[in-house]
Amino acid sequence: MSEAVEALVIGAGPAGLMAAEALMAPGRRVVVAEAMPTPARKFLMAGKSGLNLTKDEPFEAFAQRFSLGTGALPRTPGYLGNREAAFGPAEVMAWARGLGIKLFTGSTGRVFPVGMKASPLLRAWLARLRAGGVELRTRWRWTGERFRFETPEGPREIRPGVTVLALGGASWPRLGSDAAWVPWLEGAGVGVAPFRPANMGFRVAWSTQMSRHFGAAVKGTALRAGDLTSRGEWIIGRHGIEGGGVYEISAPLRDGAAGHVDLAPDLDRSALAGRFARPKGKLSLGNWLRRVLDDPVKVALLLEWGRPLPMDAAGWAALAKALPLRHQGPMGIATAISSAGGVTWDSLTGAQELQAIPGVFVAGEMLDWEAPTGGYLLTACLGSGLHAGRAAAARLAAMSAG
Repeated sequence: MSEAVEALVIGAGPAGLMAAEALMAPGRRVVVAEAMPTPARKFLMAGKSGLNLTKDEPFEAFAQRFSLGTGALPRTPGYLGNREAAFGPAEVMAWARGLGIKLFTGSTGRVFPVGMKASPLLRAWLARLRAGGVELRTRWRWTGERFRFETPEGPREIRPGVTVLALGGASWPRLGSDAAWVPWLEGAGVGVAPFRPANMGFRVAWSTQMSRHFGAAVKGTALRAGDLTSRGEWIIGRHGIEGGGVYEISAPLRDGAAGHVDLAPDLDRSALAGRFARPKGKLSLGNWLRRVLDDPVKVALLLEWGRPLPMDAAGWAALAKALPLRHQGPMGIATAISSAGGVTWDSLTGAQELQAIPGVFVAGEMLDWEAPTGGYLLTACLGSGLHAGRAAAARLAAMSAG
């Protein structure tokens, strides 16, 4: 069976739903096809621990936290580069409030719904889309052919005027972002940079002495890799390290930069050396270090990653200020918060339209960009979806006028 619609959106995550919102208009048929039984599964999972919508900071500073991947054109995407057309922190907050969601800003500038959950926002959003005439079809899996789907009712084909692809990247495939679209687009001549994990933990082959600290939060440190520094907390896990503090430096660490831990970031080296100059006496090494650092987890890391151990106070201070972060590489992409890689920017027009397939636009984590956690990821997915949806709507208007 085949049917004609004005606009088709494939993928019902934040980018796809925002594209649908930009496309909906009185009398216009907009269909959103989603392979999973329910929409926005990754969005809902992210909201289980508190939905971080955006980061309340000046747009210019916000945009600096994004990096474009290989094959990037010497320009910034429209949803980040053109302030007047951008969908940044202020716009995200206004949009959420327009859905009736009350927000608050935490001490670090991160913005959350007062209720912390994603489900009330998603329900209000879907209700607005339905009221605007958008039709959501779940369990509609795109086969890669243009545009055929496997559905509970059997094979179906849609003939759209314009299409927005918002199929996600490659992290958390069980929630729908399985990157199955890659060979289909590559076969059509679209450049796709290989996917890599982003905002992920790192594998560590711990000694048996570290098992007592599994699950412990590491606080009051500074992690450094490349040009990035993080003061966030992180977790010692059975298989490695993860958490917000690690995610913030994960990109350069993944790409080969050396990582270091400052166990006393609020003390300079000479002040710390003064502490290490205290006589050890008859104390064991571990007990002496605990008196100096006042934190058994920091002591464990110092002994785990610091060998060969120093012989004097100055050496101990130098080691504690730049403890090598020893790891065996990033954890797998299937459990990473997000992914780097995707459709290259030189495969797109400035409107996020595929040069190889006119009338088809791309949004969200399908695009080759990355950013840290903390509201940046979700804001960019919303913004890129809006940008693609507006461009697709403009194409429809031009088709009608012509």
